[in-house]
Amino acid sequence: MGWALGVDLGGTAVKVSAVEPSRGLIGHERHPTELGSGPDGIVRQIALLVSALYGRFAEKLGPSLFLGTGVGAPGAVDRQREMLSYPPNLPGWERFPLRSALERELALQGVPPSPVFIDNDANTAALGEARFGAGCRYRDFMLVTLGTGVGGGIILDRQLYRGAYGTAGEIGYLTVDYRGESVHAGVRGTVESLIGKQQIVARALGRYREQPRALWNEAVHGEELQCLSPRTLEKAARDGDRVAQRIWNEVGSILGVGLAGVVALMDIRSFVIGGGISGAGDLIIGPAREQLLGSTLPSMHEGLDIVPAELGNQAGVYGAAALCFG
Repeated sequence: MGWALGVDLGGTAVKVSAVEPSRGLIGHERHPTELGSGPDGIVRQIALLVSALYGRFAEKLGPSLFLGTGVGAPGAVDRQREMLSYPPNLPGWERFPLRSALERELALQGVPPSPVFIDNDANTAALGEARFGAGCRYRDFMLVTLGTGVGGGIILDRQLYRGAYGTAGEIGYLTVDYRGESVHAGVRGTVESLIGKQQIVARALGRYREQPRALWNEAVHGEELQCLSPRTLEKAARDGDRVAQRIWNEVGSILGVGLAGVVALMDIRSFVIGGGISGAGDLIIGPAREQLLGSTLPSMHEGLDIVPAELGNQAGVYGAAALCFG
């Protein structure tokens, strides 16, 4: 049946896992990303981690059954040349031939010749949920990741849909308020510019400061709201804080408008919501579902479904390994 190694490359951490199709994740490591070493240094770091994990499992699982290494990375991936372009939170990369560089470094670290696959990290997370998580029940769905930014990956007929240039699924750049004041990456009124992590916090700070100080919920957010975060907003909302509840209702509604655009354009009816901010659960999914119904035609309502992701922060490594499974 085979096994593979999956790598999730981020600006904070490099995660590497050994994965089998039948058993799922069987070994995992997480290390801080060596940002100061630049692209070549980070590729060397990945190769060392892959080599170490390969050494741990090759004898046990069989070197002849090793299917290769998959990598999920932020930024656009040119699938013809396997070029990673302008990854956020990886300074100095711009356009970098990640696949060929990693193949060379793996050879230097003694990993036997084997395929290396590269894809966008939201795509690998979607593939992970499709093969091992909440997406198993759907033939077609979209994964939406809510965190520092808003990303997405599309699964059609159980396969990743990447688009002509590899950027399909970037729901965070979908414009939902073209006259709005929020701007991200030079584009006005996008989903990410409205409900990325920093934007949620800024929205909440503004709303609290419009209220009498007695409503600031200082026991949760701090005396000067200095501890305010999506996590404290969730706690406050569940404790009955109406300001926090309104914030989550707005976040879910904005997400629902974005999902409605996907339904109208692609007739995708199923959505899996992941990422750190998705931990707010029903506080987001409830208003998102309500807005989705209100922003689509009745003829589009059959089969609409929004569910939380199941793999958490491991979706990326699951999906990166699954790139090797075919």
